[in-house]
Amino acid sequence: MTTPSPADAKLLVLLNRHPGLKSRVQALADIVEDSDRDLARADEAERRVIEEVRRLGQEVLQGWAEGQIARVGEQAAAAPEVRRAGKKTMRANPA
Repeated sequence: MTTPSPADAKLLVLLNRHPGLKSRVQALADIVEDSDRDLARADEAERRVIEEVRRLGQEVLQGWAEGQIARVGEQAAAAPEVRRAGKKTMRANPA
């Protein structure tokens, strides 16, 4: 067995931080391994890979969006000029 390169180690750290992504990548690897044994099922393997890649993309973008929402919420909470709750009052300048 060979020693993983620094790039491989970095990839493994990233995948371990994102278990959903890791399971999708594993599913893709399993499809490739299974299709290697049976070339007659190439169309089925292609269809499965396309489905997995779509799911992978959807999960990655969902995770990214959730992270963005959390960051914006934290920034808004930290800003002193932002009021999250309370009654709004109408202020009118007399003419």
